[in-house]
Amino acid sequence: MATIKDVAARAGLSVGTTSRVLSGSPQTSPDSRSRVLAAAKELGYVTHGPARSLRRARTDVLGLLVSDIRSPFFSELAHAAEQEARAHGYTVLLANANEDAAQADAVLDAFASQRVDGLLLSPQGPQTPRLEALLEKRLPIVLLNRAIEGVDAPLYGTDNAGGVAQALAWLQRRGHRDVAFIGGPESFSTGAERHDAYLAGREAHGISTDDDLIDAGDFLADGAAEAMLRVLDRGARPTAVFGANGQTTLGAMRVVRERLGAEAASGIEFVSFDDIEWFAYTSPPISAVRNDATEIGRAGVQGLLELIDGGTPTSRRVATSFIDRAKGDRA
Repeated sequence: MATIKDVAARAGLSVGTTSRVLSGSPQTSPDSRSRVLAAAKELGYVTHGPARSLRRARTDVLGLLVSDIRSPFFSELAHAAEQEARAHGYTVLLANANEDAAQADAVLDAFASQRVDGLLLSPQGPQTPRLEALLEKRLPIVLLNRAIEGVDAPLYGTDNAGGVAQALAWLQRRGHRDVAFIGGPESFSTGAERHDAYLAGREAHGISTDDDLIDAGDFLADGAAEAMLRVLDRGARPTAVFGANGQTTLGAMRVVRERLGAEAASGIEFVSFDDIEWFAYTSPPISAVRNDATEIGRAGVQGLLELIDGGTPTSRRVATSFIDRAKGDRA
């Protein structure tokens, strides 16, 4: 008798995706459903009716796993998600991955034991066996701000390409050519998308294509500081630095001031993807791409509740705005 693994192999899909199709989950694409159903028919696969008829009792509890609670973006997102969930009668269990995949897996185990009705997840990289196990159990899951290759789940996040374009336009208006770009890890979809958008748009905005000006950290201040040091050690002397998130901008700025001294550093302008409240009070103030973390958090909860109720929510990219704090023309 054919097994679900046989069907998955014939369809050329993962066991998790195959299981979701056969259970009728809305977390599947039309292409996946067509391939799985065709493979099941061809192999004569029969689902186990009694097992499929079982339904978990609802707990009215949602799990929320954020990448780094120290980030103003994720703390604002978590607050908005919690308030939106409360408005619909749900309690939220909040956990922090600390940008660590092992810590994230431990949290997923805890959420599974708590029998949450659904999960809002900001992932730490590729799919892990623990996440695949939750998907196989048909736990409703939506992704926040970061996609996972091979995971067919609704995504609610930032328009990364649009935000990078806003920063590039600002750099062009300010007359910058020699720009250092300090990115994030490309294992995160946000890191990859912002890096790719920068490479695609820099030449059109009159910005140097010298790759010695580009490096990447880990989306945390210390990793960004190391990346900025590598750029300076290559002999590059940028007139501006573009940090791929708020912590990255902070780490890069610290190194520039420590390595070059206050006077030389004052001639370098910083722009950040992600705005932090105190950017307005630095000297000079830092211009920034502002994410609408509140809207992302709310939309994520709304999508998850639709999924829990058997609907088919649509992924959404939320537009960014740009905060220009530059004063006067650049000398």
